[in-house]
Amino acid sequence: MAKIEIYDTTLRDGAQSEDISFSMEDKYQIVERLDRLGVDYIEAGWPGANPKDDKLFEKIRDLDIKHARVIAFGSTSRPGIKPEDDSGVKALVNAKPHGVMIFGKSWDVHVKKAIKCSLEENLRMIADTVRYLKGIFPFVFYDAEHFFDGFIANKDYAIATVKAAAKGGADRVVLCDTNGGMLPGRLKDIIRQLKKETKVPLGIHCHNDSEVAVANTITAVEEGIDHVQGTINGIGERCGNANLCSIIPNLSLKMGHQTIDTDKMNMLTDISRFVDEVANLGRNKHMPYVGESAFAHKGGIHVSAVMKDPVTYEHIDPKKVGNSRRVLVSEQSGKSNIIYKAREFNIDLSKNDTAAKRIVKIIKDLEAGGFQFEGADASLELLMKRAMGSHTRFFSLKGFRVIADKRSDDTEPMSEATIMIEVDGKIEHTAAMGNGPVNALDNALRKALEKFYPSINEVRLLDYKVRVISSTKGTESVVRVLIESGDKTDNWNTVGVSSNIIEASWMALVDSLDYKLYKDRVTRKKKPLQV
Repeated sequence: MAKIEIYDTTLRDGAQSEDISFSMEDKYQIVERLDRLGVDYIEAGWPGANPKDDKLFEKIRDLDIKHARVIAFGSTSRPGIKPEDDSGVKALVNAKPHGVMIFGKSWDVHVKKAIKCSLEENLRMIADTVRYLKGIFPFVFYDAEHFFDGFIANKDYAIATVKAAAKGGADRVVLCDTNGGMLPGRLKDIIRQLKKETKVPLGIHCHNDSEVAVANTITAVEEGIDHVQGTINGIGERCGNANLCSIIPNLSLKMGHQTIDTDKMNMLTDISRFVDEVANLGRNKHMPYVGESAFAHKGGIHVSAVMKDPVTYEHIDPKKVGNSRRVLVSEQSGKSNIIYKAREFNIDLSKNDTAAKRIVKIIKDLEAGGFQFEGADASLELLMKRAMGSHTRFFSLKGFRVIADKRSDDTEPMSEATIMIEVDGKIEHTAAMGNGPVNALDNALRKALEKFYPSINEVRLLDYKVRVISSTKGTESVVRVLIESGDKTDNWNTVGVSSNIIEASWMALVDSLDYKLYKDRVTRKKKPLQV
């Protein structure tokens, strides 16, 4: 099958997404990751548009890029100005990229109303700018902005803009669904008509305003286009761009085309999560291929089938894109879910039908009361171990008291927790202050435990979430607390549920610290004896 060029515009078009502001270091790291992934082109930014992009192109020159070619994005020259005299074109040249992508107007409405020049002048600007830059750079691509809308409004003029770019020597004309309003059938028809008029190599750039950017991109490839543009995770202005994390495996794994190297396909999930992290975006766990839920199984019948043959409910092997299979445990779980999860926790339930049924019942009873173990594997593992009689808590509570004190409207509230625990028959009674009652309780529990278990000091609270399960009872409502904790080597999640938020937090805190101590014990057992 054909080689399809992958052109990434995360750092330019993707950076136009609401709530995203990449730092210089963010952009530099993303360039490194994209090159490691093996994309063919990296559109690093728009020189002259902002100082950050100018500095990035300077810094990239010192980067040891192994595969990708760095592209600078910019506009055609302005009306009435020669390309060599245009400040925007000069900025492209001064950036010294491997090549350039310039955009121009394909829709006559934009020519008349946005840049306010004649249709003929716009054609001159396109041809002359491409020609001038082609004399400087080995790669000059023309971005036919609003091409599909322009084609529908004025077919002959839209085609004329493509021919003007070809006349100027463009290596490729990229057809843009800038407004994201095309549907695959219409897009296919327009591409077929255009290919009868010109032989210039074409590319495709789709926005996702109609939720079909990936479908439109695949359709374009089916019509012979061998250059596709998009962003990691589909980030971009308004509803985003075509998502390369879906496009790449669709083209390679489903259609047999060559995109990135096969041995690098398993980097997709990692780079997806990396871009979300540096962009400070909430993770979309339901994203195809690379999302945490992409290969997650919840229904008991599904899990039973997957255990026999994953192909029954998985369209690819998740390892091919660097993802992994997950089996969820909930009120919809059957025995198969429990057995699968038990295997993850090194518990053999395959021959213990009674134990499996007992654990299923315990979980379903708890979930009926508001517990949810889908995002709390540490609590689930401890529950299973206790149900099997292979684990007891490292400490027991003898009592706690939490005081929240606010003396006046002008003073900050104060919180203090007093706690009594028992460890191996020894009682520890202590107190601690905190920034709120839950933090005070956390501090007091740690203070009480550190005398017996010094490694407790390694535990860090990474995330704390509270969700009201049912709001019909107002402030009496049951709440679910989810806590993410971590130490030097691992992260884990625990859960607690109660109509009292402090008790719910206590449950999740206890499981968090108990899991740390359990994990340490398992690690010690695995260490070889010192001779």
